[in-house]
Amino acid sequence: MTEKLKISVVYLVTALFVLLNTWFVYKELYIGLLIPITGFLLLMYIFSLENILLLAVFVTPLAINLGDYDFGVSISVPSEPLLIGILFFLVLKILLEGGVGRGIARHPVTIAILFNLSWMLITAVASDLPVISLKYFLSQLWFIVPVYFGGLMLFHIKSNIRKFVWAYASSLVIVILYTTWAHMGFGFSEKAGHWVMTPFYNDHTAYGAVLALFIPVILAIALDSTLSRKQRILAAITGLIFLLGLFLSYSRAAWVSVGFALVVLVLVKLHIRFRWIAISTVTLFAIFFTFKVEILDKLEKNKQDASANFIEHIQSISNISSDASNLERINRWQAALRMFSEKPVLGWGPGTYQFEYAPFQQRNEKTVISTNFGNKGNAHSEYIGPLAESGVLGLLGVLFLVITVVYTGLNVYKKAASHQTRLMALSATLGLLTYFVHGLMNNFLNTDKASVPFWGLVACVVALDLYYTSEEINVK
Repeated sequence: MTEKLKISVVYLVTALFVLLNTWFVYKELYIGLLIPITGFLLLMYIFSLENILLLAVFVTPLAINLGDYDFGVSISVPSEPLLIGILFFLVLKILLEGGVGRGIARHPVTIAILFNLSWMLITAVASDLPVISLKYFLSQLWFIVPVYFGGLMLFHIKSNIRKFVWAYASSLVIVILYTTWAHMGFGFSEKAGHWVMTPFYNDHTAYGAVLALFIPVILAIALDSTLSRKQRILAAITGLIFLLGLFLSYSRAAWVSVGFALVVLVLVKLHIRFRWIAISTVTLFAIFFTFKVEILDKLEKNKQDASANFIEHIQSISNISSDASNLERINRWQAALRMFSEKPVLGWGPGTYQFEYAPFQQRNEKTVISTNFGNKGNAHSEYIGPLAESGVLGLLGVLFLVITVVYTGLNVYKKAASHQTRLMALSATLGLLTYFVHGLMNNFLNTDKASVPFWGLVACVVALDLYYTSEEINVK
């Protein structure tokens, strides 16, 4: 095509666009204004998929779930449409290029992810509510594949790990400032702290979980001596804002998860081997189940309810006698265990817990906030939920993922030659540990708000292991 012909084509397309948009405006149809935006995004999907991923990460904390506004569809915009587009183009790219690479495909974390997705698909087909389960499976695909596999593609350049962190953290700062301002109008009361983060996060537990997830990573940037002074000061200020947001979230599970991460940090710095940490964890669980009657009897004597006072709020964590939130969790867990006992192999189907658990509640376990309509959340556990929905292999798959991620992260910290790589690996692992602990009491990986940062940090750990542990390459 000659230069003259190219110019003529540009003028023709521009003229047609102006005429078409003029007609749309005349008819009061403003959809024509989306044409250039759609065209721009399409070009980015084709030529700059990495930047589209960073855009999706940036908009996620600010995204709004249409399901909260009676639109007839439950989707978070604009983040989920962007992720669906990335899923399509990324799968196309992988197919055209002949796979994701042997190193990625054979990595234990990738195997754990693929096992979980495969078993989820099998149990979705066998589900009591297959339409709901297949929808749930598809939503997991557009959370996991774009962020994990797209993240591994993005993190070939090491500095992109910080870009990913800042993409999410910078917009989350906006949410924190908005939430704090709204909370101030209610005198920072504990009750208001449960909902002032809406419409960006549906409640304080999801909000607190994401803050806890990112705090170790942000503080690690502030401690990275290889970065400029301005970058470190900015990270320190951001870290303080995150800590303020975490404190005002009144999320007890988030507070506990950060405390657990600090304990692990001390153990790592004392060079305690991973196997001893794992053995200690298993031992603690064994002690609990051996003496659970005595322990529960002791806990039932705690009458401290949730409070704006920090100490009292911490004490209320173990209140299983009068705290409605704690009692409702136990009610949901007991219902999930009864569901598991009825269908231990294939479960009831991914995403079906909230529609199936009502008959499994017992009257003496129900609370003032219990419901039979499946409209107030799910099993409140990233472990017990899959047990009920996908059977014993559903739980084992989750545990396999947890072990491989933590082991990989700590192994990179131990073996990497670069101090920066070690710091990144440790902070990402500690951040993920906060979520693994939080997952004992809540589950949010069915939402974009938690899935995007979670799978991004998982990709970060794997990328550091694959690309930067043995030798520092592609560092820019």
